[in-house]
This record gives sequence, structure tokens and C-alpha cells, in this order.
Amino acid sequence: MKTTARVVVIGGGVVGVSTLYHLAKLGWSDVVLVERKELTSGSTWHAAGLLPLFNLSYSVGKLHQYSVGLYPTLEEETGLNVGFSRVSNIRLANSKDRMDEYRYYAGVAKTIGVDVKWLTPEEVKEIWPLAETDGILGAIQHPDDGYIQPADLTQALAKGARQLGATIYRNTTVTGITQKANDEWVVTTDQGEITCEHVVSATGSFARQTGAMVGLDIPVVPVEHQYIVTEQHPAIMERRKQGLPEMGVLRESDASWYMREEAGGLLLGPYEIGAPACYVKGPASNSEYELFPDALERLEPYILSAIARVPAFGEVGVKKVYNGAIAYTPDGSPIVGPAWDRKNFWLNEGHSFGITAAGGSGWQLAHWIVNGEPTIDMMGVDPRRFGDYAGEGYLIEKNEEAYAKVFSIHYPDEEREAVRPLRRTPCYDRMKALGAVFGSVFGWERPNWFAPQGYELTEADLDKADVILNENHPVVPGEAIREKWSFRRSNYFEHVGAECRHVTEKVGLQDMSAFAKCLITGPGAEDWLNSLLSNTVPKKVGKVALSYLLTDEGGVRAEFTVYKKAPQTYYLVSAGALERHDQDYLLKALPNDGSVRFERLTTAMGVLVLAGPKARDVLAKVTRTDLSNEAFPWLTGQSISIGGAKVDALRVNFIGELGWEFHHPIEMQNYIFDKLMEAGAEFDIKPFGIRAMTSMALEKSYKLIPRELSIEYAALESGLDRFISFKKPAFKGREGLLARKEAGLKWKLVTLEVFGVTDADARGSEPIYRDGVLVGRATSGGYGWRVGKSLALAMVAPEHGALGTELEISILGKGHKAVVIPDSPFDPENHALRS
Repeated sequence: MKTTARVVVIGGGVVGVSTLYHLAKLGWSDVVLVERKELTSGSTWHAAGLLPLFNLSYSVGKLHQYSVGLYPTLEEETGLNVGFSRVSNIRLANSKDRMDEYRYYAGVAKTIGVDVKWLTPEEVKEIWPLAETDGILGAIQHPDDGYIQPADLTQALAKGARQLGATIYRNTTVTGITQKANDEWVVTTDQGEITCEHVVSATGSFARQTGAMVGLDIPVVPVEHQYIVTEQHPAIMERRKQGLPEMGVLRESDASWYMREEAGGLLLGPYEIGAPACYVKGPASNSEYELFPDALERLEPYILSAIARVPAFGEVGVKKVYNGAIAYTPDGSPIVGPAWDRKNFWLNEGHSFGITAAGGSGWQLAHWIVNGEPTIDMMGVDPRRFGDYAGEGYLIEKNEEAYAKVFSIHYPDEEREAVRPLRRTPCYDRMKALGAVFGSVFGWERPNWFAPQGYELTEADLDKADVILNENHPVVPGEAIREKWSFRRSNYFEHVGAECRHVTEKVGLQDMSAFAKCLITGPGAEDWLNSLLSNTVPKKVGKVALSYLLTDEGGVRAEFTVYKKAPQTYYLVSAGALERHDQDYLLKALPNDGSVRFERLTTAMGVLVLAGPKARDVLAKVTRTDLSNEAFPWLTGQSISIGGAKVDALRVNFIGELGWEFHHPIEMQNYIFDKLMEAGAEFDIKPFGIRAMTSMALEKSYKLIPRELSIEYAALESGLDRFISFKKPAFKGREGLLARKEAGLKWKLVTLEVFGVTDADARGSEPIYRDGVLVGRATSGGYGWRVGKSLALAMVAPEHGALGTELEISILGKGHKAVVIPDSPFDPENHALRS
């Protein structure tokens, strides 16, 4: 056995082997894969081998697209047939909302180059003559889709890796993983030790056990998945005899199952509600080609639905039932990228669609390891999107929920219910009493919007479709239904508008305690931050600046508000959803000499936002601090008292109104909340939520990660010019950004006014056309209540970004005129912020 290698990949399923193959493909031939049994012996061997291109996540969609393009090329390279059957994939729609989901997805697919065709019920019948078409409103088809033989695919990737110089050790068990002082890793196996620079965990059902070896709580727990293979059916055998094409993969989305031909019979795979988590503590040490006992009683409603749609399925006997483990994460997407808190330890785990994602995830992870960055935006699959709140109990409930909702309609405003409310700020109950309808981010409960007292929806209001999967609203036990999800303007639309108008006319209060917060101190703090971030660090105590952490190529990795609290003391605030992601980059970049210290403050500090033209009047009633513009200007901060509570007041916000953020010890929050609400009573103070904030931010053309800001877009393409200080001799990404500028920027972020909208605004990811040619994609969208316009932000080719340029945006399949307008359509001179 080799004793050294550049990378050791642990796990010989299709995901691990693909990672090895792509590392070797990029020229790193000194790479090793270690597998405890035989290749494919975990979950790969019993996978159904489907290759669904459908996915609303940009990151996952790009991974799947790459895989489906790669797999047919492997036979020529390796001489091994991977058993790829390009038979297409048809997804049926039996409800209006499902059709809207498909319309939205078709726009996403257009922007990433995936071919999608629309089918009528009659066309479905032509392709799938054994299917009944009653109740079908329409369908979409991926012509390039199909299925593959997982074991054959894995062996082809393994051969390709070996041909490129990689080494594979089978029947070799990893017993320990340790990191030395020089950051090298030592992987200990029952056959010897390998010292390496990087370790990749691709261990499937063993992910949590592998993580435990290095002290990480990996957010992966498998769930049981069953599928049924029938005996041969005469009609299918007759089709084969006649040389007719295979009918392809059929997905009854509204009934939560897929079906395809298999050896002259049919294969049915339901995603049932109630499928249990498994291997919570990991499989047994001798586990290899393992299945669980079948539980067909759980599948009854799905089997009946399948028989109704394809009567032939009920006309033949069951040949085999497979019940095997599929790895899941809380949101159903895999975790691909660097582990937190450990240098050069990489994760390629949690693959619920591992056969489809294997090629793409190996491709991008290899780029990340070899070149320091992936080539596409991977935020949707980054392992650091979950935090330390995601322990075993959380994972069991959330992963079972994610499995059950594989075929659910993924509404833009969907808020899943499991393990909630988990993380609550002290003012949660106060906000709830005021009508808050909550959402969740990074485990935190945050008010999305506020319903009037006594407001509720009836079953008639919900207008649910008569299908198995018809949940179109959040379910909170013991509470009235107050929200209906939709791809269109829904029942909360006017209520969010009322919040926006109230804030801009009077004053509002918002809980933003989920912000990620940390303190950077030490004698080297200023120099270190200046070397890391794009903007010059504030020089004077009390100053506030917005700054960015860039990639080496000048893309945007993270955004921070930087407040200089005291000499060599900086308070950093970033997006709550990206806490582990953003802070992990800071921690890994800390100098080793102890000159800079990091302190995590997220759970110690709460944040309340007071905003609106009456904000100064409210605050003046509870503090002695001079709040005049001269004494307390925009983009500054001070330590002040609100009543008896000491807070850091920052004169910034994300809505473009006069206001302050109050960063305070979390235990003082309710005291501060009550003081502000009492003082604001005479000014008609009211709370406002995330959706109002998002609408108002859109009117200011404010940017978000990973929408307008991404590693794929140079910071200058995202319009961050004023936050980039090229006067500094060096900062991370400086030279790469200058090189991209010199080569010519490929994108331009623009603000669009969208015309002809009646019930559906842009959401982001919609395609942008000019004269029928695709020229860009929307990044965000919605309705601006202060300007009374439907708006969108979009990345377009620079030649299409001049003011007044007339474009077209497709929203749910309908074209709308869109005109490039000046940024910040509301208060472009920032009079409100500076007032």
C-alpha cells in the first residue's frame, strides 16, 4: 500500500469514484481511493439508476446537467458500457400549481441550457400508450434524460481513474483520521497508513461515522427507499418484439412516484410519507450488499395511484421489492465542498440522487481542491449551509421530511414545518402576538409578514387540488391557516404592501437577530482585515463600511458589514443563512501568530431594526444620545443606552429608510423591544417582516448572495465598484479582479421595470431575451410598493445593459416587456437614509 498521496478519497460508491476520476482528470494522478468492501457495495448497487435533470436549485441543476453530458462519453474513453438508456423523462401535472412549478422550472432550465419540451395529454399517450391520461393538464419532457446501470457506471469511472494514474484499494477499512501540526492528514486503515494533503469523505451511509473521526457532526442521515420491480408484462414484451422504443421514465409528480420499464416489466418507486430514517448510528461494520425488509403496506396509496395511471402495473406479479438506504440532508440537496473548522477536509455526501449528481459533484469538488475554487456557484450544496443546531434528532425529522417532499411542489415561499420552532429569539412571543407568520433561516424563526388580528384562510380559500400531494400552506398545529403558497401573488401580497407603506410613511420594528455576528480583535486586526476584504477597513472608531471577501479570481464569496467599535476591535455582521460559511472562511484565514482573535457572537447578540421617517422621534424618547445628522450621521455607529440597556446602534439598514440597527445582549431584547414599542405608540409603530424588507431592498437595487453576488460574477460585474478599494496594495482577489476587468467583463447587473404584470412577478432565475435571443437571467424580482412597479434585478451581457434598453423577461412562461432603468428606483440619492 502507498504511504503517501496528494488526496485520499474514502468511499467506493459512484460519488467517491467520480471524485477520484475527476481529480486524476485535472492532472493529480497521485490520488488514492479506499473502499472498505467492494466498489458500489453501499447504496450505489441498489439504486434505480435514474438521471433526473429536473431541479429548481441552480447548483444541483448544473451538477446534474454535467453528469448527463459526461456519462455517454465514458465508453469511448474506457471501453466499458455504462448502460445509459436515453429514453427521456416525462413529468405529469394534474394541478394548476404543478403547471406553474413546471413553467418556473422551464425558465430556470433555459438559463442553464437544459432542454425541456412541453407535452399535451395526447402526446403523453403517444409516448406512453400504457398510461391513462385522465386528469392530466400537461407534462414536461427532458429528451436527454433516462437511466443508467449504477454498477457499470462506477466501474467505468474507476477504470478511467486508474488509466489516469489513480490508485484504488478495495477491502480496506479506514480506522482513523488525524491531522498533523503542519495540516497534513494521516488516514489509518487496517492495511496501513497514508499521509496526504487532502481527505475527501464520500462514505454515504457512513458519513456521520467518518465525520466523527475528525470531530465533525455531518448533517447526513439516510432514509429507507422502496421500489418494486414486476414480472414481465405481455404488452411491453410485444413492444420489444416490434422494435418499438422504450416508453421512458414516467413521473406522476402529484402522486409522488416514478415508473419505468425494467427487463420487460415495470419498476415503481414511490416517495412515501412516513419512510423512516435508518443507519442513524451508521451501518454495521460488516454491512455490504444490505437491504431492509420490505414494507409494502406503506406504499398502498401510491400503488393504487400507479395502477390507476398505468393499469398494466396491476396486471402482473411482483418480482422483487428493494428497500435500501438513501443518504439525505435536511433540505434534500447534497453537501459538496469544504468541511467547516478543518483545513483540507472535503465532503461529498448526502446524495439522495447520487447517480445523477455523482459526475457533477466529482467534477466541481475536484476543481475546488485542485484550483482553490469551483467553476460554478455551489452555494446550494455547500456543506456549511447547516449549523451546529443540526444534531441527530433534528436530522432524523428533517431528513424524513425532505424524503417525503421530494415530489412536493417547491413553492418559492415554501416553509417546511419539521423541527419548528427550534431557535427563537426572546421577542418571538411578542412578535407572534402581533400576528407574525414565521419563516425559518439557519434554524432561527423570523417573521416573514404580519397577519391582521383574527385573519385566517378557509379550505375554499386554499382551493387544494384533489391529488396526493396537495399541501399549499404551512401547517402549524393548533393555529389557523393564514398563508397560501403560490408562484403568483398570494393572499399575503397586500399585507406585505401595507407593511412597506407603513414603514416608509411612519415607523416599523423588525427582528434581525439571525444575522451572523463576530468580533475581530488583536494588534493585527486592522492589517489582517485589510488584506482580506475588498474595501478599506474603517479607520475611525464608530465608522461603518460594507466590504466583501472575494475569490482569487475576483468573484464574491461573502459580504460583511464592518463596524469599528474600538481601536483594533471590529464587529462584523453577515447574512444569517451563511453564518457557518462566512465565518469558516475567516477562521481558516486567521494568522497563526495569535495577532488576530475571532469571537463568535451570533447567539450572544440580538438585533432589532427601527426604521422609517419617525424612527428618530421614537428613539429620542428612550435615549439621551444626540441623534442629529451632525452628531450621528449615516454609516456610523455608537454605543448608546435605550432606557437602561446598553446597545451598539448602527445607522444602517437594508430597506433604504432613516433608521438604526440595535445590536444588544440577547438577554436584554425584550426590555429594549418593549421600550421601543411603548415609545413608538404615539407614532403608530408596527412590526414588519422579511418579505417587506425584501421588497424594499429590491427598490434600492440592493444585492444578495448568492443571487446578484456569486463566485461566477466578478465583483465589478455585480456593481460593487464603490466597495472595492484598489488603492490598497493588496487584498484577496485584487489581482484576479483586475485581470477580469482587463480581459473584459462578461456580465452587467441591471435593474428592470417589468410591464404588463397582473398576478405574477419575477422571483429570480427567469430568462431574459432581446429580440428572441437569450441574453441573461433574472437574479431577484418582486413588486416595489413604494414605487408602484414590478421590478427585477438581472445579469445581462454588457451590450444589453444600457439605460432604456428594452428586453423581454419570461415569467411563468409568459413574456413581459422589461426596460433597463437606473438603479435604486426608490430614493436614488438616499435622502431618506441620510435624513
